Amino acid sequence: MQVAVESAPMVGVRRRIQKVAVLGAGVMGSQIALHFAGVGYPVLLLDIAPRELTADEAARGLSLDSPQVRNRIVQELFQRALKLSPSPVFDSTVPQRITLGNFVDDLPKIAEADWIIEVVVEDLGIKRALYEQVEKYRRPGTLITTNTSGIPIRFLAEGRSEDFRRHFAGTHFFNPPRYLPLLEIIPGPETDPAVIRFLMDFGQVHLGKQTVLCKDTPAFIANRIGVFSIMHLLHAIRRYGLSVEEVDRLTGPFIGHPKSATFRTADVVGLDTLAKVAQGLYENCPHDEARETFRLPDFLEKMLDKGLLGEKAGKGFYQKLRVDGTSEIQSLNLDTLTYGPQKKVRSALVEQLRQEEDLRRRLHLILGSDESIAQLLKENMAALFSYVSHRIPEISDEVYAVDEAVRAGFGWQLGPFEKWDAVGLSEGLKLIQHYGFHPAEWVQRMVEKGFSRFYEVRNGRRYVYSPTRESYVEVPGQDRFILLDTLRSERVIWQNSGASLFDLGDGILCLEFHTKMNTLGGEVLEGINRAIDIAERNYDGLVIGNQGEHFSAGANLAIIFMLAAEQEWDELEFAVRSFQRTVMRLRYSAIPVVVAPHGLTLGGGCEMTLHADGVQAAAETYIGLVEVGVGLIPAGAGSKEMAIRIADRYVEGDVELNYFRDILTLIATAKVATSAFEAIQVGLLRPYQSRITLNRQKLLRDAKAYALFLAEQGYVPPQPRTQIRVLGRTALGGVEASLYQMAQAGYITEYDRHITRKLAYVLAGGDLTGIQYVSEEYLLELEREAFLSLCGERRTLERIQHMLQTGKALRN
Repeated sequence: MQVAVESAPMVGVRRRIQKVAVLGAGVMGSQIALHFAGVGYPVLLLDIAPRELTADEAARGLSLDSPQVRNRIVQELFQRALKLSPSPVFDSTVPQRITLGNFVDDLPKIAEADWIIEVVVEDLGIKRALYEQVEKYRRPGTLITTNTSGIPIRFLAEGRSEDFRRHFAGTHFFNPPRYLPLLEIIPGPETDPAVIRFLMDFGQVHLGKQTVLCKDTPAFIANRIGVFSIMHLLHAIRRYGLSVEEVDRLTGPFIGHPKSATFRTADVVGLDTLAKVAQGLYENCPHDEARETFRLPDFLEKMLDKGLLGEKAGKGFYQKLRVDGTSEIQSLNLDTLTYGPQKKVRSALVEQLRQEEDLRRRLHLILGSDESIAQLLKENMAALFSYVSHRIPEISDEVYAVDEAVRAGFGWQLGPFEKWDAVGLSEGLKLIQHYGFHPAEWVQRMVEKGFSRFYEVRNGRRYVYSPTRESYVEVPGQDRFILLDTLRSERVIWQNSGASLFDLGDGILCLEFHTKMNTLGGEVLEGINRAIDIAERNYDGLVIGNQGEHFSAGANLAIIFMLAAEQEWDELEFAVRSFQRTVMRLRYSAIPVVVAPHGLTLGGGCEMTLHADGVQAAAETYIGLVEVGVGLIPAGAGSKEMAIRIADRYVEGDVELNYFRDILTLIATAKVATSAFEAIQVGLLRPYQSRITLNRQKLLRDAKAYALFLAEQGYVPPQPRTQIRVLGRTALGGVEASLYQMAQAGYITEYDRHITRKLAYVLAGGDLTGIQYVSEEYLLELEREAFLSLCGERRTLERIQHMLQTGKALRN
């Protein structure tokens, strides 16, 4: 990716970032450095030099001046970061763009940096002492920011030069920086407004962040609100007689929050970290009407005393044990502070929520329930709605900024005011009153003036209520994004139960899937074919993308299992052939088709991506041909396509055969690339037709621009391939020997070996005596035959059934 980039137009000389220096290599510092390196920037990462030798260093006769000693601390911290899970790097090349050093020897090198980010320990004195040293080497005009999460920005730059203060601000990344998109931008009292504009724009465009402008208040926006919500639940849980696992069962995806819910999130963050933020808010917010909520409940203080700090200590609200040779996660009894097996959560409400896919309808199911867990959730909503209303204008003047910060920082599907809209403004006010809370005066005035929502959509644009103007204003920045929900009432030109076709303007259509997990069944295939028909008649291009959590989890396994179990072979063969033909239409349609994958892009979703004219992938795309995990091979033209890619890599010598083995291993191990960058490395995405979007919100806009580009270049559809070089027995002989060795070593089961043999047969073009040239139709028939034969085997049906029941692969 390009290293030297430009921000939006600014007055005077345009600022460029070509090199970044990160001061502090702890958990956050190393990950911030890796994120900058991941998007293409060379980074200088520094930390303290050791003050004493380790026993090993002394035994080896080293001194504090020895080069390997000088950078020991930064090396250890950096290596620790590289081992984090989930991985902080987009691909294996990222660490090569980072240079390590120490504050004593290498601080002068910051003179080469265009942006210096301080990420040292949260201590005002230590930070100020470092800034004094930084000012000796920093070039005038260089950005200098801090990742502090709790120290007021206004205190940090005191005593520094005017140039330092004008270019100083807070840039608060959330942990882990690669995965949580929030970047809070906090001006100091003398920060140049042009610097803030640059940081807001740069973070969004080049780092893929949701940048939110914050006031210099305790914990800024996201932590102020998110920690309040968690602390309220911690105080309220025992009043309702609920267990840790009961609360986590209901405060995760059912209410639009991450799977880690409440107590698992606290364990991951660290209970000491949570307590520190809460205590800081209690001490620094004396006029907060809900200040007592930030007092630690007695059970949390006892947990801290016992060292039950969460994941880092191996024990928190949960602990993981080995019981009778198997792993078991036990939960904490908050009364006795002892661990025991988790109780199965039995609830009529849970069953109702499980059946409902729409988040807003799930929230209304909670409102209508009298179960204890529903009462807790309703009280928490009431407390949250009241609290956020009182934080305007303290932490932000704008409603949308609060929602954006909490969504991006805590992974909520809806921000607090958006959630309030989902349950209804009047219903939210009733909850607030019922549970003894009070809304802010501006909300009361809003109602008196006849407003009934915080947000509304007009003519495809989103508007938000402004408490300062007491009217609706347009949410800023919409021109950079395409939001399908704002277009749904006016721009849908065709739809069925599984897909909707939008007119994005400028001659480009967008097909959105909206099945469960965006799985690919008959209704989605119909949508793809209708979209291509309509686009070929009246439009210039088609984007296939959506704004769900995932692009697609693949084909509808339940249908495949049903047809195979009932031995409806003609119907199953027709279904596979229809899928193949639909995917091939993407390749050979008369208009350019751009696929915009994000999140899970598995099986059939990956096969669609392989056949697009262009791919506009979100950086966080987890893509793979995973069919072997359910006892099958890719048969939506995926095996055929990978055989073509092997052929296209033909070079005299062993290169082609080596690539055959690489592709066979990729598919046989059901490898999922952990980013779009890695997908290019492993061959699932082609670099010359793939573009990567760092900011997920920009994905559809970028995909539309790509489709327009292809159309305006004078798009000519490719022709079906009839001369595909395949290796036949040249490849198959080596495969059998490798599979035997892997089976003997216990790396694969005998059935894995059987499936891989069939996969290799397709990729090699069949049992041909030597290298030959075949057509796409020939390869499609081979993959279809292999797929159908595997559907007739008991162990494949066992794998599919296990996946449908548990969501996990079975190795039988």
